[in-house]
Amino acid sequence: MSALTLADARAVVAAVEQKADEIGQPMNIAVVDAGGNLVTHVRQDGAWIGSIDISISKAWTAKAFDIQTKDLGDNSQPTQQFFGIHTTNGGRVAIFAGGVPLVRDGVVVGGLGVSGGSGEQDQAVAEAGLAAL
Repeated sequence: MSALTLADARAVVAAVEQKADEIGQPMNIAVVDAGGNLVTHVRQDGAWIGSIDISISKAWTAKAFDIQTKDLGDNSQPTQQFFGIHTTNGGRVAIFAGGVPLVRDGVVVGGLGVSGGSGEQDQAVAEAGLAAL
């Protein structure tokens, strides 16, 4: 298994920035390693400061549970199996779109979190970053 490097994280961030620029929505972009530790964070000009922590939480959640945050969100609604999960881990669990596990050779090597737009925008931009790895 190869570890996620800073160069990998920078390539992911560059792809996210390009997609965010294309759609005209400034984003906060966070990448964590396999241990959930922050590797890099970028706040594009004009991106909300309130989304800094959200992007980091999305990246952490995607790696902590090896699941896209939008899928975890779908499974954490009332009557679903993970209802209430967002209250665990000190409230760090993000249950809305924009967090994706970073996978190399079938192994989750990190997580990417993007925040600053609508859920659909965050997800589309995150998927562009995922494709860069």
